Amino acid sequence: MTRFSLATLLALGVLAGCSTVEEHAGSCQKAPAVKEEAIAKAPVAEYVQTWQPGHWDWDGRNYGWVEGRWVKKDGQSNQWMQGYWDRPTTPGPCVWVAAHWM
Repeated sequence: MTRFSLATLLALGVLAGCSTVEEHAGSCQKAPAVKEEAIAKAPVAEYVQTWQPGHWDWDGRNYGWVEGRWVKKDGQSNQWMQGYWDRPTTPGPCVWVAAHWM
């Protein structure tokens, strides 16, 4: 491979990684549909538990499914918010807001 073709390929790679205002102003992507899962019987415990539904999590490159589980009711509300993409400022990049108790 010659220097010129290597430089051209590198330049194309850099340009392909550049983002435009249009990419920072449209709608954000959506997470995959939530999987249906059976709610297991709560394990015996000395504290109050609540079911935390399964949810998708984003690791910066891919989605990973986190299975639902019983968790200690520790001050969280009864309202669960699935993870989602948001754009805090327009123009600006989309950011992943992880699933959480509200």
